[in-house]
Amino acid sequence: MAIDKERSSLSGLTEAEALEFHSLFIKSFLIFTVIAIIAHVLVWNWRPWLPGPKGYALLDGVTNTAHAALSLIG
Repeated sequence: MAIDKERSSLSGLTEAEALEFHSLFIKSFLIFTVIAIIAHVLVWNWRPWLPGPKGYALLDGVTNTAHAALSLIG
């Protein structure tokens, strides 16, 4: 069994195939990274990971409703 000099790399790819795979890998990684950054920005706008001193603003309505309900009960 003769060893093909063009396919003597560990992966079995020629240099041209390896460069093509590498460019495709880099492009797909960059696309994934951009989508992840956009998703993180959108989630941060929806609900920041570090709430202010009063906590999350979305919970203010729940807290006020709970206090009103408890005042009606007691």
